[in-house]
Amino acid sequence: MSLFRTKNIDAMLEVSEHDGLRKVLGAVDLVLMGIGAIIGTGIFVLTGTGALTAGPALTVSFVIAAMACGFAALCYAEFASAIPVSGSIYTYSYATLGEIVAWMIGWDLLLEYGLATSAVSVGWSGYFQSLIAGFGIHLPTVLTAAPGAVPGEHTLFNLPACLIMLAITWIVSYGVKESARLNNVMVAIKIGVVLLFIAVGVWHVKPANWQPFAPFGMTGVFNAAALVFFAFIGFDAVTSAAEEVRNPRRDLPIGIIGSLAVCTILYVTVAAIMTGIVPFMKFEGVDHPVSLALQYAGQNWVAGFVDLGAILGMTTVILVMTYGQTRIIFAMSRDGLLPEALSTVHPVHATPYTATWTVGIVFAAIAAFVPLNVLAELINIGTLAAFTLISIAILVLRRTRPDLRRGFRCPGVPVVPLLAVGFCLFLMAHLQALTWIAFLCWIGLGLIIYFAYSRRNAVLHNHGGDAEG
Repeated sequence: MSLFRTKNIDAMLEVSEHDGLRKVLGAVDLVLMGIGAIIGTGIFVLTGTGALTAGPALTVSFVIAAMACGFAALCYAEFASAIPVSGSIYTYSYATLGEIVAWMIGWDLLLEYGLATSAVSVGWSGYFQSLIAGFGIHLPTVLTAAPGAVPGEHTLFNLPACLIMLAITWIVSYGVKESARLNNVMVAIKIGVVLLFIAVGVWHVKPANWQPFAPFGMTGVFNAAALVFFAFIGFDAVTSAAEEVRNPRRDLPIGIIGSLAVCTILYVTVAAIMTGIVPFMKFEGVDHPVSLALQYAGQNWVAGFVDLGAILGMTTVILVMTYGQTRIIFAMSRDGLLPEALSTVHPVHATPYTATWTVGIVFAAIAAFVPLNVLAELINIGTLAAFTLISIAILVLRRTRPDLRRGFRCPGVPVVPLLAVGFCLFLMAHLQALTWIAFLCWIGLGLIIYFAYSRRNAVLHNHGGDAEG
């Protein structure tokens, strides 16, 4: 029994046609879903940290991170148009690289998406508490943060973070059409807030603040690129919606590439304006860099809108990441690698109900009880590993299934996929040793579960041997 047995692509496509999920999403929904997943803590929080690492050259860091994502996005787009099946890169790996690789990347994505939702929920909690404080409402200190999260304060439970996770879980479990509508409205407001910042801030830029442009040299630029890579995570969640898209072969590539392009332009513009208004050293210890830039510009009236944009931005990230994770669990369960109950589809709402609530409750608890101040890098390494594999997998797919119908073809194969691999490995090399240790521990746990449960319960195992022959 091979560890590298693969699933038959034609059989996968046949199953996806009769999965009970509703096909209701279009190209605009997917672009807005991608933007909803991408624009969140990255633009509202990480831009300040990135500026301290790279100086005004943060704009270059964003371009480098976007290029790494862009090359990988082209590979994602081809896969999504050729194999429009739930599960994102987990599914693509199962069809090309084999079961053990698919399991490991699926396990990796559970960590990436789960921790991303928990981390963003904690960020959302901070902004929400700041917002209600403006109205004179204050929560009891013990309910404001996880134990030990605030030095010198006795905290037990992050109530807002827990509640927003559970609220989003209910929305996702209720229906994909309803989730998409809510996401579209919030994304429209969020983009409006970012454009408002650009329109107001551009008149207060002082070019002298851009000098020196790269005070920490290219090392600082590359280190910042590895950090702000977090700001681009999310476009891959679009592929998780494959089985709920009306015309997936056409619309999925539009959703992936369109959302990444829009976000890159907004990020680079915002970073340039921020570092042009505020000397980069002033971002030290600031978790609201966009608001700080507006205060420097004497435009305090816009800061309230930015706080609203940040709250909505984080809400959409939680929504799309929760959605993406539930569809990956759904796909893994359908393949027998996770318990069968997790692929149960609700008879009325047509959503993977059990998977959704399992995800929601587990990560609501993590958001409530675990201080999440070091998660960005751990999420980054998981994503970079996924992007590396998708780029290798596209080369395998071209060789094994050149006949497969594709709505989009990645240009410049093999150069573009190999550039994606190179960029991703380069950024991974700039992450801390502790991040690598934590990542390898998670992968080790995944291997134990695979050999103890998943391998012998896999649908392919029960059907005997490789599905590809």
